[in-house]
Amino acid sequence: MAKQFVCKYDYPVVETKAGKLRGYLEDGIFVFQGVEYAYADRFKAPQPVEPWEGIKSATNYGYICPTMGEPAPSSEVYIPHRFWPANEHCQNLNVWTPGINDGRKRPVMVWFHGGGFANGSSIEQVAYEGDKLAKYGDVVVVTVNHRLNILGYLDMSAYGEEYKNSVNAGIADLVASLQWVHDNIAAFGGDPDNVTIFGQSGGGSKVQSMLQAPAAAGLFHKAIIMSGIMPKSTFKPPIDQKKITDVMLSKLGIAPENIAEIEDVPYDVMVRAYDAACQETGLSVNWGPQANYWYPGDPMQAGFSDYAKTVPVIAGSTVAELGMKATQRDNQLTEDQVLEIVKNTFGDAADDVIAEFHKTFPDKRLALLNAYDAVVRPAVVEFMEQRASETDVPGYMYNFTLEFPVEGGAFAWHCADIPWFFHNTERVGNCNIEGVTERLEEEMAGAWVAFAYTGNPNHKGLAKWAPVGKDKETMYFDTESVCVANRDTALIDKIVDAIHPVFGGGSAVKDEKGKEKREWMY
Repeated sequence: MAKQFVCKYDYPVVETKAGKLRGYLEDGIFVFQGVEYAYADRFKAPQPVEPWEGIKSATNYGYICPTMGEPAPSSEVYIPHRFWPANEHCQNLNVWTPGINDGRKRPVMVWFHGGGFANGSSIEQVAYEGDKLAKYGDVVVVTVNHRLNILGYLDMSAYGEEYKNSVNAGIADLVASLQWVHDNIAAFGGDPDNVTIFGQSGGGSKVQSMLQAPAAAGLFHKAIIMSGIMPKSTFKPPIDQKKITDVMLSKLGIAPENIAEIEDVPYDVMVRAYDAACQETGLSVNWGPQANYWYPGDPMQAGFSDYAKTVPVIAGSTVAELGMKATQRDNQLTEDQVLEIVKNTFGDAADDVIAEFHKTFPDKRLALLNAYDAVVRPAVVEFMEQRASETDVPGYMYNFTLEFPVEGGAFAWHCADIPWFFHNTERVGNCNIEGVTERLEEEMAGAWVAFAYTGNPNHKGLAKWAPVGKDKETMYFDTESVCVANRDTALIDKIVDAIHPVFGGGSAVKDEKGKEKREWMY
């Protein structure tokens, strides 16, 4: 049977502050794509879009932000991706809603994509599509593109007042997107006074940034951080970026008094000049927001903002995060060979760690121990404990511990939870697990929807989820989802004591000519 589809010149149309937009209606969900929420010249603050006459089409995804290195497709069976044309004028968003112009006040769920602060897009993953979640939860779903990498986080403040916040241009874009939601979402059937921001990996870090940014206060009301909290050990003191930018400008032949010329340099030319400057100075920028007059800094360093203390929060991670390659290796080995690797890894502490692992996860294969995330999970716990010490507003923790039927069995990796929370498992083949998928998806997507409505993730189909207290209460989403206190505390302590695990990003792969590229793994 054919799906319902309507796209006429004058329907469906909504009126925003700047003008009218036409989207389309498909299978009961109204879709508006590539909606411009702001405009910015290079390194400058985002500005509201100029008003227009007539009806503007919103039936195409907008440009994504360019990336500084060519990505290499990989691991698509784990994380199906989509690639799209890029342009630095990428301040656009997408909206999925069950109703327009109907006077309803549905919860609004605004998604910030992953990829750190350097890569990714609002449509990068197949699982980012918002139609299923909008229909399932009767909510309005918004996904956002914004400036990244050199465009979003290069500090050009030394060269002019107009660039004074260039080091935070990327998160300034996010604030602008939330302002657009506040000003316009009512026409899309959403409630501007009930907005939940959520994101995974770098998107989760962006949620943290919004919790801290004074300009974002009041533009959202709940927050979900998925695999986006990094340990304090990864924090690096900011470098003097002017040492890099001075050299970069020299290589571009731009004198400081003619700094406006930088706005016309082709993106790839500027990136090559930046890379050359990094090589010459021995420095490089860790892309992301920096504390300044506009942004006070990460809550783990600066403390939680007054507004953050009023916002209900969910934070969590996956059980194997960046352990996918270890699992792929171990699945080709015998049990004895897996045991040998474990013993070599943990040395004298191996027997103690193994015993604690079996006590913690009696139903899991030992191979999980080689892939186990003992980096992001402790950071989540530390974050939520610090938050609990500063506010009485409830917070909730989760850990996604499911094993998937792919390549001999894969423990939940970085991004593995996204299809479930988006109610998009039918779009991702590896999520099809007989007797599990339907129930678990209802539990997980249901928790996000319940939280968007009330600030509490508990719902009829889920075991009781207790807020975080002194016992590290955590909901474990799995074939049987349960909320447990202090379940993995001893295991993580033993792993950390034995091997001091460190966080690492995506790995390099080589093309057919041996040239290195980055895996597209966000």
